[in-house]
Amino acid sequence: AMGPVYARTMLAIETPRVGLLSIGEESTKGNDLTRDAHRLLSGGPLCFIGNIEARDVYSGVADVIVCDGFTGNVALKVSEGLVEVVEELLREELGRTFTTQLGFLLSQRAFRRFRRRVDYSEYGGAPLLGVAGLTMVGHGRSSVKAVRNALALTYRFARAEFVDTIAARLAPEAPLLERAQ
Repeated sequence: AMGPVYARTMLAIETPRVGLLSIGEESTKGNDLTRDAHRLLSGGPLCFIGNIEARDVYSGVADVIVCDGFTGNVALKVSEGLVEVVEELLREELGRTFTTQLGFLLSQRAFRRFRRRVDYSEYGGAPLLGVAGLTMVGHGRSSVKAVRNALALTYRFARAEFVDTIAARLAPEAPLLERAQ
């Protein structure tokens, strides 16, 4: 319930689509926790689209992706590693011949835009939802730029009074939350 409030409040997505990260699209896929989460999300007021697979994480099929902390952290680390590997492979391939070097020079603006879109330091951190207060989580190897952007993001959340907003918007859903416990 907190993810959709975040998406509405901070990302201006009117009706966030919620997907549950699992090993298959079928509701019977996943471990006990995932199947229980599917059952609870299916019966709630959210725009729940069902299970999504890891390949769907960046497709835009869901605005909010629900998973346990371990699975989410693994997905995040794989994503970070993939970005680094792709960048290194591109550097190697684009430096091989005069033609590829020229192509790279002509495409530098596009590569910079791409880098900004996939670089975690552009965002700096992510909100830790469900705690009594405003908490941002950053990478253990964050650069100065990442820390600065995390602070700017925290300021944006504070100005939006996000903690109060999430509490107010979750109050009507208290019965669903109690049932989930």
